Amino acid sequence: MFFDHVILDAITRGAVLSAVGLFWIILLVRVVGLRSFSKMTNFDFVMTVAMGSLLAGASQTGKWPDLLQTLTAMACLFAVQYGVSLIRQRSDTVQTALQNTPVLLMEDGKMLYEAMRATRVTKDDLVAKLREANALNLSEVRAVVLETTGDVSVLHGPQIDPMLIGAVRRIS
Repeated sequence: MFFDHVILDAITRGAVLSAVGLFWIILLVRVVGLRSFSKMTNFDFVMTVAMGSLLAGASQTGKWPDLLQTLTAMACLFAVQYGVSLIRQRSDTVQTALQNTPVLLMEDGKMLYEAMRATRVTKDDLVAKLREANALNLSEVRAVVLETTGDVSVLHGPQIDPMLIGAVRRIS
C-alpha cells in the first residue's frame, strides 16, 4: 500500500489509516454535534461502540476501497443517529419504541431486591456504585437508578425532587 518492505508498510499503514479514521470521526462530530457520543440513550451507546469498531477496522484495512467503505459506514451511522434523534424529539411513540426505561434499584435507603434481580444487579455491584458516588450513609440515599445506558445514578441527600425519578420504572 505504501512501501514494498512489509514491516515498514504495516507500521506506516497503521499510523496513517488510524489518523485518517480519527480525523474523519472528529470531522463528523463537528458536523453532527457533540451529542454524537453522549451516551444519553442505549442507541447512543451502541453508536459509540460501533464507531470504535469501525475505527479499528479502518486502521487495519489493506485496500483503499475497504477504507472508503469503512469511512462511508461511519458517516452513515452518524446520519442515522442524527435522523433518529430528530424523530425521537417529534414522536413519543418512536421514543418509547427505541428507549428503555430507567429502573429504580434503591429507594430511601432500602435496596429493592426484586428490581435488582430483574436487572441482574448484585448487592456487591450496587454497594460499589454507592461507594463511587461517595454515599456515606445508606439512610441518606434517596434513590439509585439503573439508567438506560447501563450507568448507575446515585441520588443522596436530605430530599429528592420528584421530577428526577418521575419516569423511572419501579419493579415490585
